[in-house]
Amino acid sequence: MNGHERISAALEGKATDTTPIMLHNFMMAAKESGVSMEQYRNDPQIISRSFMASVEKYKFDGILVDIDTVTLAGAVGVPVDFPVEEPARTHQGNLLSLEDVRSLKPANIEGYKYIQIWLEAVRLLKEYFKDEIYIRGNCDQAPFSLASMMRGPQNWMMDLMITEENLINELLDYCTDATSQFITLMAQTGCDMVSNGDSPAGPEMISPDMYEQYALPFEKKIVDIAHQAGLHYALHVCGNTDVILDKMLKTGADAFELDYKTDVQKAFDIYHDKATLIGNIDPSGVLALGTADMVRQKTRELLETYKTSNRFILNAGCAIPPNTPDRNLTAMLDVARDF
Repeated sequence: MNGHERISAALEGKATDTTPIMLHNFMMAAKESGVSMEQYRNDPQIISRSFMASVEKYKFDGILVDIDTVTLAGAVGVPVDFPVEEPARTHQGNLLSLEDVRSLKPANIEGYKYIQIWLEAVRLLKEYFKDEIYIRGNCDQAPFSLASMMRGPQNWMMDLMITEENLINELLDYCTDATSQFITLMAQTGCDMVSNGDSPAGPEMISPDMYEQYALPFEKKIVDIAHQAGLHYALHVCGNTDVILDKMLKTGADAFELDYKTDVQKAFDIYHDKATLIGNIDPSGVLALGTADMVRQKTRELLETYKTSNRFILNAGCAIPPNTPDRNLTAMLDVARDF
């Protein structure tokens, strides 16, 4: 089997010849290619070449094309800071009051420079690898997460506690439209799969009931958009998601990229025959800062837990830091291939 076939099989619950591997390694790929994040984010050719070199070096099966976590926010008017050596970031929202959502013009993300760069990079990679390597076009923020950026995290948490539900839903509808546009545009690149992150929707930020009320319904709408385009869909939520694992299934997502803080045995118990787990090695404490022996041990433990399920793709639990030693990444991959 080639990489494309392995990832495709894992998403369908079918057996593979070896463990499928899809890495969240955009920062590491840029660093190993000798380019700054500023150079990376501004040139689709550099983005695509960085991933091509990474596949050549590590021989993994699927590419997760990512640039940062604030591109959609920038596309809807949130002020963005662009550090030279780090991914772009936001520090404040663009809505002083939640009522300001009623004066927003309809979202139109297609003309935003960094959206187009992201799309072109995915198109170039799909054109190059064709059906040899699986291409996952990440589509940045899910609606709840994007709403948090538009209001600012602290204001958004307060909104959820004290503001009328209609206003909250108006902003979430606006954000759903923006995210849907990105997925629709991404589908046109020829990518094999799409995904979003909804990091602040996890239990470390909001209660399970609030997740079910304000995040899940809008995640489900995004999943439906992906499926209507004929693409598999993956959802990423940061932190310990143990208490919402069953609720996340209701989104209809084909796969869940889970943080290392989530109990992998609980994930297995709920997902092993229903949805594919992507993850979930600790990217910082193990991959970046641990020893090669520690990486091997944690990888074996994860693979042992999932050895009776075909619905598994190895990855870190979140983005792999750029300073990760290549020997540690190689150690993880070697264990997976030999398992």
